[in-house]
Amino acid sequence: MTSNWTDNQKNLMLFSGRAHPELAEQVAKELDIQVTPQTATDFANGEIFVRFEESVRGSDAFVLQSHPAPLNQWVMEQLIMIDALKRGSAKRITAILPFYPYARQDKKHRGREPISARLIADMLKTAGADRIITVDLHTDQIQGFFDGPVDHMHALGQLAQYVRENYGTDNICVVSPDAGRVKVAEKWADALDGAPLAFVHKTRDPLVPNQVKSNRVVGDVKGMTCVLIDDMIDTGGTIAGAVKVLKDSGAGDVIIATTHGVFSDPAAKRLATCGAKEVIATNTLPIPEEKRFPTLTILSIAPLLARTIREVFENGSVTSLFNGSA
Repeated sequence: MTSNWTDNQKNLMLFSGRAHPELAEQVAKELDIQVTPQTATDFANGEIFVRFEESVRGSDAFVLQSHPAPLNQWVMEQLIMIDALKRGSAKRITAILPFYPYARQDKKHRGREPISARLIADMLKTAGADRIITVDLHTDQIQGFFDGPVDHMHALGQLAQYVRENYGTDNICVVSPDAGRVKVAEKWADALDGAPLAFVHKTRDPLVPNQVKSNRVVGDVKGMTCVLIDDMIDTGGTIAGAVKVLKDSGAGDVIIATTHGVFSDPAAKRLATCGAKEVIATNTLPIPEEKRFPTLTILSIAPLLARTIREVFENGSVTSLFNGSA
């Protein structure tokens, strides 16, 4: 007679913070599992309490938390969830951050500044995370801030596929909103059958946050359908300015494609009125009704996250999800 205690079958468990439960439900559906039930409450002074309703001992735990505003609250909640799993004897803990918080603070621009993206990685490690899954980091080097495996996924395949299916690739030009995104624009160009590239040359006042002055287009966009790409849109100033510059340079339709729709005010109004034909975003962050507008299309990132979780859980290859090009 064989006893069950020798059966070391791993157990996949998905946990969700309260920031974006719809995304967790979509991921769970793709994986054909349930989000693990939990109690999560806030004390009067803002302290967070989390307790899972099922045993997590020996589980392969995946903790999904999105980070919209109030971002600091959701960071803390995810850290507390990870700590609860560690103390509940989970076998391995993977933190899933579709939108990595503080990713824009990845280096010191001037003296006496923090590198907050590194601090987030340190806190995740201290809480007990063994690995991280994230989507479209602001800069690739953030992967090196975490001492452990980082699965850096990309929404490019999904976004580019949507553009291909809805606009074709014949008269497409890929446009980077600044010189720093040209490398990403090159990948987009490859995904759209070698489309030509252009970028908007812009200046920014380092002393004034969220304000950008767009200057001119480098590259030929006359009569072209322009796909304007960025990893995130916060207040929408950069992108709205870029649309205007493209239109002034004789571009045809302008389509905006972004992974993270942060959409802080007044982004929705800016994007709705900037002259872009369509704005395509994914749901790495929740986009509530008041931030939506008629030209906005939201694609679900859940299938990509679910496939990544599956590969990690089964010790498969995450790189294979990019056709080996990651």
